[in-house]
Amino acid sequence: MTTGAIPGDLPVERPDARPQTPYDVLVIGGTGVDTIVRVDELAIPAGDYSGVPPIRDYVAHTGNGVALGFHALGRSTKFIDYLGDDPQGRMILDRYAAAGLDFSHLPAPAGTPRSVNLVDRAGRRFSFYDGRHPHDLRLPREFYLPHLSRARHVHISRSAHAQDVFADAIRLGRTVSTDLHAWDGQDASAHPWAYGADLVFLCAAAAGERIPEVMRQILAQGRATLVVATDGAAGCRVLERGEQEPQRFPAVVPERPVVDSNGAGDAFLTGFLHARFGGADRAACVLAGSVSGAYACGSPGTHEEMIDTPTLAAAVTRARWNADADRGAAPLPTA
Repeated sequence: MTTGAIPGDLPVERPDARPQTPYDVLVIGGTGVDTIVRVDELAIPAGDYSGVPPIRDYVAHTGNGVALGFHALGRSTKFIDYLGDDPQGRMILDRYAAAGLDFSHLPAPAGTPRSVNLVDRAGRRFSFYDGRHPHDLRLPREFYLPHLSRARHVHISRSAHAQDVFADAIRLGRTVSTDLHAWDGQDASAHPWAYGADLVFLCAAAAGERIPEVMRQILAQGRATLVVATDGAAGCRVLERGEQEPQRFPAVVPERPVVDSNGAGDAFLTGFLHARFGGADRAACVLAGSVSGAYACGSPGTHEEMIDTPTLAAAVTRARWNADADRGAAPLPTA
């Protein structure tokens, strides 16, 4: 193998030394297992116990949803992370083998991360998250650099062990996305992701009415060119560099009954970016993300049913027709 060295860096294989097929997306960090408990409402009932439907474990967490989402949409996807040598880790490996997802991992010293999620009758959820990895754990550069060098785009999950990848991704000229989840704009632990990514997604739940201010803060203090804030049934907001006020978009009406919102944000992100990678404009990206997120809410569990390209395209077409009908406009026929 021929390598080229950059002073102060690990040797990296030169592209002309051994041609390799590039990845469309490299996803770094964020796999685990969800234990989902279905309840009537997100509140502790009276007494000291309550009967519930069967409790099930699902391969889950944000990096898992993003990687499986891009993979289902036909994007060449590589996923890397730490993984425990435990029943949960073996469950994850079995799922990825069955799906054909390209996954590489290092042994997780504290085991596989887990969550216990309560899901109510309306599909809303509350998560008790056990991140488990030691706070000072980091992915070694010799592990992630060969994968990073082959990637066109990198998605870095909000996992502490992945934060050092930002510097190398920027040095190599890769675009980077991340999901801050329900960031309030104040928790400094999110800064490496909020200010280090080019495309930033977050949930508006924690910031509430302050979300436009938080979106402007991300653009002003970081390198992002685009910020997207999702807000469930209220739709989403999009703000790009050079703009002062976010543009609001409505949510689409789910075509299937909403049974579980676990994984909806990850599905929105993959649908949005899949459209963006294909050259779609802002409105088309939002529509693809909204349709993908709504689809994810129609199946129980986390990331159990991933939307594929034909299903997404057909659902987007129906959503456009419905929106035109609501406005009283005659939709154009499609070929």
